[in-house]
Amino acid sequence: MDEEELTAQETALYDRQIRVWGVDAQRRLSKSHVLVSGMSGTIAEFCKNIVLAGVGRLTLMDDRVFSEQSLLANFLIPPDASEHCGRSLAEICCDSLKEFNLMVRVSVEKGDLSSFDAEFFDKFDVVVIAGCSLTIKKAINEKCRKRPKRIAFYAVDCRDSCGEIFVDLQSYTYLKQKGEDTFEHNMQYPSLVDSIAVPWRSLPRKATKLYFAMRVIERFEVAQSLRPGETSAADIPSVLELKKELCKVQSVNESHIPDRLLERLLTHPREHPAVCAIIGGILGQEVIKAISCKGDPLKNFFYFDAADGKGIIEAIADYVSS
Repeated sequence: MDEEELTAQETALYDRQIRVWGVDAQRRLSKSHVLVSGMSGTIAEFCKNIVLAGVGRLTLMDDRVFSEQSLLANFLIPPDASEHCGRSLAEICCDSLKEFNLMVRVSVEKGDLSSFDAEFFDKFDVVVIAGCSLTIKKAINEKCRKRPKRIAFYAVDCRDSCGEIFVDLQSYTYLKQKGEDTFEHNMQYPSLVDSIAVPWRSLPRKATKLYFAMRVIERFEVAQSLRPGETSAADIPSVLELKKELCKVQSVNESHIPDRLLERLLTHPREHPAVCAIIGGILGQEVIKAISCKGDPLKNFFYFDAADGKGIIEAIADYVSS
């Protein structure tokens, strides 16, 4: 990454956060390039956070045309719908984000992310995707892992009052603080494919039920060729049947995945604005850590459920066979 010094204007604008995480961290952030795909409410919150923090470049991808439904959780879309007819979500959000920080270069990339070849990702330091099928998430993750440089990969999914973040930093070295000493610490991350391939019976009994519920819904969506959020209450019987089959195959008790939890995620698949703010905030912090190489990063799943107000880290990576 380019190690040029911060300009006087950058130093003045980011003075307070430089005092928190140091000039080196801010320099890395200011020279980084982040790609986000899928302008959901959670991604809108995330983009706001990293733009205010001073990321160097931010590229948005989402060719979906504006609709009234887009206003429900995405605060980057101005309320006057008449002005946005025919414009893509990425274009509308790009205009709004530019106003948050004039020093950040925000742009739009058109096209289907899954159709780009692996070389396309070389110009990015971080790739964040939302609203993608399991098939696309796995494909993009693998493309990032095969590039010459390390590209941090994040996949985020919010349904009603629940949220999930997956993190893959590959082989990641950062500065770790222990008492008064600071030393380099390395962490190895598995891919999404390897992470979700871990047998359920290998996971601790205290593992969050949200992890298992999300895997069931993902499998159902792939089988039915549905995009995330396209499920409804009508799908509940089929999903519950799939749950029984998977629990049998995985040799785990069906109580690992409460029917009521699945029913809630299927009946109300849309994002909840308050949860978007929480998940978007956590995601922003994690990406800043990954870029700056300062602070203990999340490994490798994070879950939040507004029903109990708890955020849970699940280190599924620790159970991946070496």
